[in-house]
Amino acid sequence: MDELDILKKDWNKEENQNFPKLSYNDIYKMLLKKSSSTVKWIFIISILEFLFWTIISFGIKDNESMKRLKGTDSETVLNVLTVLGYIVLCYFFYLFYKNYKKISTTDNAKKLMENILNTRRTVKQYVGFNLVFVVVSTVVVVLIEFNQDTHLEARVHEAAASGHIFMFYSKIILITAGILTITITILLGFYALIYGILLKRLNKNYKELKRMDL
Repeated sequence: MDELDILKKDWNKEENQNFPKLSYNDIYKMLLKKSSSTVKWIFIISILEFLFWTIISFGIKDNESMKRLKGTDSETVLNVLTVLGYIVLCYFFYLFYKNYKKISTTDNAKKLMENILNTRRTVKQYVGFNLVFVVVSTVVVVLIEFNQDTHLEARVHEAAASGHIFMFYSKIILITAGILTITITILLGFYALIYGILLKRLNKNYKELKRMDL
């Protein structure tokens, strides 16, 4: 139970009828502070998440598959995809920071409500982009592997010669789909746990402001 809920509970007790009532402006300042703090944490967590995945990406650059791509067109494709991903993520970080600054300096309830809605929309777009990027990156990596891996290419020819090419591709698709399903499930669980809780707090503040504005 947060500070505002405790105060509201105390106001409703008969023995606290003389409890000093907070004004509209006092409650607004509380909601503004809570909303600003929540958006700040959204910004901080998104940066930490970015750093985590950056460290992971540098770690896998030294594996054998990545080494085989050095100097090839496939390496260029992956580099372009990575750069585009970083550009979009930096744009989202800018939006999160911008939302935080806007909420921190808001001077009326209606504008604060609009900023909360904008922040919620930005977070959902950010989560959606990350999930789509994971799917696209995985598909691109699989296609590159088929194009560059001589061992895999030999297996394709072998499967075609034996008449099992459909079964071979089916297994690849199922394995890829399975990995993607597990990865997306983990990401959705993380986003629901972290960003979901923060968005729930923002939504609660929004409803409180809406009641005040009636």
